[in-house]
Amino acid sequence: MFVGHYGPSFLAKRADQSVPLWVLFLAVQLMDVFWALFVFLGIERVRIVPGFTKTNPLDLYYMPYTHSLPGALAWAVAAAIVYRLVTGSGKGGALVGAAVFSHWPLDLLVHRPDLALWDNTAKVGLGLWDYPILTLALEGLLVFGGLAVYLGVTRTRPGSRPYSLPTLAAVIFVLQVGMLVGPPPPSDRAMAATALLSYFAIAGVVAWLERGRQPRELATE
Repeated sequence: MFVGHYGPSFLAKRADQSVPLWVLFLAVQLMDVFWALFVFLGIERVRIVPGFTKTNPLDLYYMPYTHSLPGALAWAVAAAIVYRLVTGSGKGGALVGAAVFSHWPLDLLVHRPDLALWDNTAKVGLGLWDYPILTLALEGLLVFGGLAVYLGVTRTRPGSRPYSLPTLAAVIFVLQVGMLVGPPPPSDRAMAATALLSYFAIAGVVAWLERGRQPRELATE
């Protein structure tokens, strides 16, 4: 899953408008951020196997530090603690931690059995990646549904463009479709580097676009 992970970030933002949306965009992808970094460094491993699933060629056979259930819980707790220490917000920290952990159950829906319940054993996954239409429908429902909730509690600031965030969501959804129909990545390290760049680039764009919105209760007619 890629674009669908961003859905919970909009829901968390609705729950606490003080948490920057770009922080939540990084939080929901934090496990993949470190996964990509660990793949690049050779700590976790993946094989590029064309046709391995019907939506992507990734054989995710070793990722106990980022995508095991204990690993997901550990990343979530660590993110919550760091956010609270930096900002002093317990509620914000809890939401950031929840956003981080949301990655694991959403991956559970789409992955083949490669998510370990402990270390690198007892692996689970419901395998929606083998059903491309269902996968895209789920991703679209999550990101556009979450966006609709967020837009419902915010307004465009005067002078800002009202369709900026919907346009971004549409662009990254198209990127998701492109990954489905495009060629496999040339190598695991190339894929990891591209993933890292994309996560931070998207969060950076969101940080810029978020300045154009404000909570409805603060908006003036």
